[in-house]
Amino acid sequence: MTEPTPQQPGGNPPQWTPPGTDAAPTPPPDGAPTTPPPGVAPTAVLSPPPPPTAFAAAPKKKGRRATLAASALVGALVLGGGAGFGGAALFYSTQDDATRNGGNAATGSQVVDSNAPEGTAEKVASKVLPSVVKIEVAGQGGSGSGSGIVLSSDGLILTNNHVVDIPSESSQPGIPGMPGMPGQEQPEQQEEQGQQDSSITVDFNDGTKAKAKVVGTDPLTDTAVIQAENVSGLTPATIGKSGSLVVGQDVVAVGSPYGLDSTVTTGIVSALDRPVNVGADAQGNATVYPAIQTDAAINPGNSGGALVDMNGNVVGINASIRSNSSSGQEAGSIGLGFAIPIDEVMPIIEQLKAGDDATHARMGITVGDSRATEDGQAAVTGATVQEVTKDSAAEKAGLKKGDTITKVDDHQINGSDSLVATVRSYRPGDDVEVTWSRDGEEQSAKITLDSDAT
Repeated sequence: MTEPTPQQPGGNPPQWTPPGTDAAPTPPPDGAPTTPPPGVAPTAVLSPPPPPTAFAAAPKKKGRRATLAASALVGALVLGGGAGFGGAALFYSTQDDATRNGGNAATGSQVVDSNAPEGTAEKVASKVLPSVVKIEVAGQGGSGSGSGIVLSSDGLILTNNHVVDIPSESSQPGIPGMPGMPGQEQPEQQEEQGQQDSSITVDFNDGTKAKAKVVGTDPLTDTAVIQAENVSGLTPATIGKSGSLVVGQDVVAVGSPYGLDSTVTTGIVSALDRPVNVGADAQGNATVYPAIQTDAAINPGNSGGALVDMNGNVVGINASIRSNSSSGQEAGSIGLGFAIPIDEVMPIIEQLKAGDDATHARMGITVGDSRATEDGQAAVTGATVQEVTKDSAAEKAGLKKGDTITKVDDHQINGSDSLVATVRSYRPGDDVEVTWSRDGEEQSAKITLDSDAT
């Protein structure tokens, strides 16, 4: 059985190499993992059933890092890929993104019923469509499109990091559209260089366009803020509360799947606090979030778009889907879409808007999935501590190597991703009650979460 990848307390956040379209992919070496062609999003791993929302976030360290192509354990969970890299789904196609899904995609009719009854999809569409945009990104490493959410009347826009994070051609070590192969190192400056070399264009709901620049990105939460230039009078989205969501309630997804701007789909909240893992760096620090699961159709190009409640309030950022497609096959929605809860990332967004580095809560431990014991004792489900950082919050609370964390506050922990996602839902300085098992006995303690700020 494959040893689960431990979640590390330190290291740089993961980054993805968005799909390319201009150059033919270089065949991988013999024995290397199979990777999809240009325009395909990186594969990610979906954790076991629901639970928590958090993590032991990693401090930032300068140096060299590698992005691991995470293999799917139970089918593929994928992000990125839209008309290029902006979609919340796999896009397996050898056709050029620019012709199949990019800026040449037909613009649909913008007829909406503003007089529709409150609480209907028609009313939601009339409110939200002016606040969701298509984002087109082009650079030496590739091109494609995703979606974004208008935050201010003068053009501040929220999207996913993987929508705008396209590397320069010279810094791209792997096949376009995929992260680097395991073991391949990428320069620390790759992300900044890629953003400098790329061109970002925002397509607004009224048919106008504007150039944009990156204000800030946070790979650990897969969020980014960009600024459209020389615009005014935009309609900002209304930010809602993801913490108020309940399973079964209606939601609407708005974005630009396959480059088809202003697309509206409907569904329900299928699950909450679903630990979604979309990649890890060389140190094992994973981009994991406590996702909102929905059956609203989310496809390539939807990434960065809005998931809203029936009042038209943004409750999540569409980011990834689960797919049963394999490499070489086109993948799309099968009713398993995932959005990043807006409550968890609003503090990060405020930091990025202010030009600050994003900070995350951390416990100061390395963890892995718990495994069944062989000594006759009942197996304990949770995240097993593999290493405790000196002087960390975890050490001060008395946690030791071998302990299995089973709960954080009221969040049940069922594995390492579950713990990571749960801690990520908190902020540095928050007090949480952590419960763990040691030698068959349950213990608990209050922990004040550390920060990964350096």
